[in-house]
Amino acid sequence: MGTQYMMQAGLASGMSATEGINSPHPKPVDPNLSDPPYVLPADVIPNSRSRIALHGYGGKDVPIPYLSIGTWAWGDKATFDYDATIDLPRIHVAWEKLKSVGLTFVDTAQSYGNGESERICGTLFKGMPRDSFVVQTKWFSGGLSNTLMQSRGPKARLKASLGRLGLGYVDIYLVDGPTHGSMISTVAQGLADCVEAGMTRAVGVANYDTQEMIQMADELAELNVPLAVAQCEYSVIRRLPEVSGMIRECKKRSICFQGFASLAEGRLTGKYSSLNEPRRTLRFSSYPMHMLEPTINVLKSIAAERRVPVPAVALNYSINKGVVPLVGVRTVEQAEQNMQALGWRLTEDEIHRIEKFSIQGNTSSLMQHG
Repeated sequence: MGTQYMMQAGLASGMSATEGINSPHPKPVDPNLSDPPYVLPADVIPNSRSRIALHGYGGKDVPIPYLSIGTWAWGDKATFDYDATIDLPRIHVAWEKLKSVGLTFVDTAQSYGNGESERICGTLFKGMPRDSFVVQTKWFSGGLSNTLMQSRGPKARLKASLGRLGLGYVDIYLVDGPTHGSMISTVAQGLADCVEAGMTRAVGVANYDTQEMIQMADELAELNVPLAVAQCEYSVIRRLPEVSGMIRECKKRSICFQGFASLAEGRLTGKYSSLNEPRRTLRFSSYPMHMLEPTINVLKSIAAERRVPVPAVALNYSINKGVVPLVGVRTVEQAEQNMQALGWRLTEDEIHRIEKFSIQGNTSSLMQHG
């Protein structure tokens, strides 16, 4: 069975934080636990050319935009019904639009479409100067072979990724979830081997909880490698990394926090309603739409006042909270909507309006620890 189908089966069985034994009823956010409205300094108004410096190996920073393009849907049939005949030309058109404004930071993974996402990314990078884009991929850390290989697992899988991408190195290499059978210290050694071999410029983790992230950062520090990135699901309807203190810990340690499912797989775009539910394979923050209507309504209201698309409001919210949002793009229309999250900032009052209807979210014991 391919990794894309394994991942979908895992999400259905409880790897996602709204499946399995979790309560289906959203939990509101305790305002005493939330971060201030402006975690990103109020005088910073990022545009598509603005960059954040990640701490790379050997003291060399890796500059990234304030918005990343998620590519899980590229090549994935199990969750997104990818059709190369229809979708691939659209992806190329969307990429040209993103390139024209400098939003060329893509997040992919070995498990996305059984590696097809990485291959598609490779077609987009052809002919581009290597310093004109940033690519982040993730080590598929599950499976017996990774456990048997111990610290050699990340490097072996990254070599295959580089072949699919057609590159000599990636900019950022993440551990794709805390599902590895090896100890964190062993995985840290594997990541260090990758940077020392010049196969990646920076490393990070996805779906670790705060203590696991700290342990990885400490283990990597012993090997003179900084932990550059921590990635978890984060949006208006899953603020758990904020209220748990993870984002604060990242800020304290100069670790970039990235939030995936920033639009809750379309639920925060205004596309869906109680009469038009998302398909069941879209499992992140998969509350029934009638429970999300108050949240969607306030996003729509602010979007109308601002004359921007609804997704731009949801993404701008994440940016204000000190998060680099990852957002999926398959069409030029989606690219144009998402780009409008940059160049302006929600007011403190608007953020408070949104937060009245935000949701804390859950963890899962299998995958989403953070």
